[in-house]
Order: sequence, then structure tokens, then C-alpha cells
Amino acid sequence: MALREHYDCVAVEIDDDGIAWVTFNRPEKRNAMNPQLHFEMEDILTHLETDPSAKVIVLTGAGNSWSAGMDLKEYFRETDNNPDAFYRAFNANKHWSWDILSNSRKPTIAMVNGYLFGGAFVALCNCDLVVTDKDAIYGLSEINWGIIPGGIVSKVIVDRMPFRQAMFYSMTGRTFDGTKAVEMNLADIAVPADKLREETVALARELMEKSPVALAFTKQALRAVVDMDVPQSYEYLMTKIQALQFMDKEQTRNRGMEEFLDNKTYRPGLGAVSRDE
Repeated sequence: MALREHYDCVAVEIDDDGIAWVTFNRPEKRNAMNPQLHFEMEDILTHLETDPSAKVIVLTGAGNSWSAGMDLKEYFRETDNNPDAFYRAFNANKHWSWDILSNSRKPTIAMVNGYLFGGAFVALCNCDLVVTDKDAIYGLSEINWGIIPGGIVSKVIVDRMPFRQAMFYSMTGRTFDGTKAVEMNLADIAVPADKLREETVALARELMEKSPVALAFTKQALRAVVDMDVPQSYEYLMTKIQALQFMDKEQTRNRGMEEFLDNKTYRPGLGAVSRDE
């Protein structure tokens, strides 16, 4: 399956570094997510998952917004009396922003370039890493128009944010900036707007120095053990370690040990072992 030449609501480009730039492309609507955007994101991420030219996936927004959340007119009002249409949109939304993102074998980075509200928190929280404009504006504004953070927004924010702060911002509808997002575990790095892309590219390149199989297994392991007790985690991780050694055709572990113990040319704590591309 190939990417289409044109999408109405999303722009996608794979650059020479292997970074797949996936851009919510409705700037006139602050990249609010309508049903068509969900269908397109489902298609794009499904393709990128098996595209060998895409090494790291970056999600960002056109204009001055990452995403204002769900499109109130097209996602809600226009489907209120059409349950089949709502189900298709809701299912596509859940599929790409939860199922695909949280289970992707490839590193995913949210590059938050502006406003981020409501339903967009699901995709944000399911990206592996987040680089944000320090002045980006975040908000859980559902309370302001009489609803709760629905879908699975409430679940993802209490899983990521300190509970008291999740409660505070959900009940007041107040906004907060990118620096505060880092403090509340919603983002990893906050930088000035003019450094945002540079920092994101540097992070993506750093990830591409690692074994892609080890990255995929690391992601899977951390997500899986969250809900396990210690004995379950031990059994799962021992099996995962053995599977990784079998699946890693680059033999990264063995090469790293050889370079460190025998050749004295490598220090594991200071960077990735060299890879055979």
C-alpha cells in the first residue's frame, strides 16, 4: 500500500534523514480534527508502519496550532443524528491515536508548535516523546462548554499527569504553557519556537543511531509492564530480552560487548554502538 499523492487534511513527507513529517493540515481551523482527518491519519500511519524509508515519525501542525481538538461542527454536530457516521469517525480516531500510535514499532515524536486542546491530548500522550514550544498553549477546555474530557482523554491525562493537576485543569478549563507541560509529564523538552524544529530533528537523529529493533522492544516493554506486578514483569522482561537477541539481525548487543570488552573502542554510557546500515 502506497501513500496517496494528496490528502485533504494531513500533509506527509519523508525527508532524506528518514524522518516522516506528518502534519495536521487544517490551519484555518487550528487543525481541529474532523472525520476526514481521522480517516487520513489512519491510512498514513498504517502505511508508515511498514515503510522502510520512515525511521522516525513526527506529528506536528500547520500554522500556529498543533491541534485544537475535535471539530465541534463536523465531528459532533453533523454526526449527532447519524450514529453510523459517528461510529466510523470515532473508530478511526481511536484506531490511529490510540491503537496505532501506542503500538507502533517506530519511534514517534510530537512536535507541539502551538495550541493543543481537548481530544488532541490522546495523540499527544500516545507519542513516545514530546518536544514543545515553551509558549505553546495547552487546555482541557471541555468543562467550559458543559462536557467532560471524553473519549479516552480523561484516561490518558490521569495516566500521564499528576492526579491533582489533571483534576485542576479539567475542572477549571485553565490553559498552561509548554514549560508547565514538561513539569506535568506531558512533554519532555520545552524550547523557544525558533529552536523547535532543530531540537526535534536532533532528537530524531539521536534515535536513529540506536538499533530499531531494540527501540521497538523497549517501547513495548515499558508500556506492557505499567500494569504488571513485579513477578509478572520479571517473567515478561526475561522473555522479551531473549526475543530481542533473536530478532536483532544487527547483533547490536554482541557487537557492543565486543567493542567495549575486547576492542576498548566503545563506552555504552556515552552513546550508541555503531550500526551496520
